[in-house]
Amino acid sequence: MPVKAILTDIEGTTSAVSFVFDVLFPYAREHLPAYIRSHAGEPAVAAQIEAARSESGESGADVERVIEILLGWIASDRKATSLKALQGMVWAQGYRAGQLKGHVYPDAVAALKRWKQEGYGLYVYSSGSIQAQKLIFGCSEAGDLTPLFSGYFDTTSGHKREADSYRRIAAAIGLPAGDVLFLSDVVEELDAAQQAGMQTCGLAREGGTLGAHETVASFALIDPARL
Repeated sequence: MPVKAILTDIEGTTSAVSFVFDVLFPYAREHLPAYIRSHAGEPAVAAQIEAARSESGESGADVERVIEILLGWIASDRKATSLKALQGMVWAQGYRAGQLKGHVYPDAVAALKRWKQEGYGLYVYSSGSIQAQKLIFGCSEAGDLTPLFSGYFDTTSGHKREADSYRRIAAAIGLPAGDVLFLSDVVEELDAAQQAGMQTCGLAREGGTLGAHETVASFALIDPARL
């Protein structure tokens, strides 16, 4: 079936895993406590603090305890929606201050620009919040890449290793799942997308294969028209 839209993961796919773990996570860990203390009274932050209480099962936790919980979640790389939202707010502050620049592989930048010109709809699906996704691409080392994308999806659409998440995304895009190509570096995510009916291509930048999925080492080797 012809590909009409391309849905891409970020971490390990368009961008280096090291950027997330060696730059973004440490930045959030360092700056999140002060950010929450300073902005706890603001509605958007207060809502996420309350969500963190709910997700942790500690409804009576004070702000300092919530900070402790969030730092523990960062250390364990927990995919908590409230944490992702708060991290996104902290990162937004860092991007605005020029302290952060989003990493996107040059081959990904070139391919995404080419695919946009060729008429493919481009979408992002990451465990990071939609806000964080827009920051990585909007404040990237290659400039503002957000005009390339028609939509963004995060864990509010479901977990990335569940087929139903990809069915929801295809419905939101407005295309049959078979018209969508999903790109990722994680076998379980590719499996889930394939189970939902999407076409798949794995990114293994250091070589190797990702299960039974077609696997390449660079965006430059992906030709959606031939899949």
